[in-house]
Amino acid sequence: MKDAQAKLSMGPVLFNWPADRWRDFYFRIADEAPVDTVYVGETVCSKRAPFHAPHMPEVIERLQAAGKEVVLSTLGLIMNGREMHQLRETAEGGADFLIEANDIAAVSLLRGRPHVIGPMINVYNEGTFGYLVRGGARRVVLPVELSADSIRVLAAHGGAELEVFAFGRLPLAISARCYHARSHDLSKDNCRFVCERDLDGMDLDTLDGEAFLAVNGVQTMSYSYCSMIGDLDRLREIGVGRFRLSPHSGDMVRIAAAFRDVLDGRLDVAAADEIIAEETGDMPVSNGYFHGVEGVALKGRLANLPVE
Repeated sequence: MKDAQAKLSMGPVLFNWPADRWRDFYFRIADEAPVDTVYVGETVCSKRAPFHAPHMPEVIERLQAAGKEVVLSTLGLIMNGREMHQLRETAEGGADFLIEANDIAAVSLLRGRPHVIGPMINVYNEGTFGYLVRGGARRVVLPVELSADSIRVLAAHGGAELEVFAFGRLPLAISARCYHARSHDLSKDNCRFVCERDLDGMDLDTLDGEAFLAVNGVQTMSYSYCSMIGDLDRLREIGVGRFRLSPHSGDMVRIAAAFRDVLDGRLDVAAADEIIAEETGDMPVSNGYFHGVEGVALKGRLANLPVE
């Protein structure tokens, strides 16, 4: 049965945007975007966090004043004592917020209090799902590679709200190595923050020159943009009530409005796809994982063939 109160979330900015752009993005989301929840916090590289930290209080205040639920997101990979200390500070100082755990260390620190499980934690079966719920998880953002059948099983388990990644380049993996720095003949420790040159990540080609993946610092992402806008009805029918939009350099207010209008029956999928194409520069879109095929495939609407 469809959830009449389906909600939209704006995920954390995954890319290294200049601090002013990062702040202004959240200000506009607060004032204009029809989303219910906004995630803020660095999830990819701890070296980026100090640039955004001075703006964090005013961003949170602006979002809350606009009636948005604010969730604090944590790193997806804890590499050293400094990052562990920052995680502890977030866990201990964020008592007034839900915190999104993207690393199992965060799950341990948050155990016993309400929190969100982020998409970087592998929740593939009922056993893992139940364990996390018993530990205090009130919302689980599912891994991006799950199929409809797997999502249906977890939804039937109950105990926590499900959120599904619905728009944006898919965060596929995170590493100790910085691909962005290496591509510019730099080391991770002396990266010069070259990742900020690519607002939506750096496109990666195969040796044959075919578009393949995208690189975002230490993170590997899909080349295509996931778009579940044609699958919202089916997702709601199997028990998903919340959909995550991942920030990109296009007009995310316009994209959020398109998702909201489709959810509310004011806009058809074809028209929404046109809006998304305009805001992503006609980049290929995909939804294959949900349909149980290769992730790059697009099934069920514009074409029933893999995106080329």
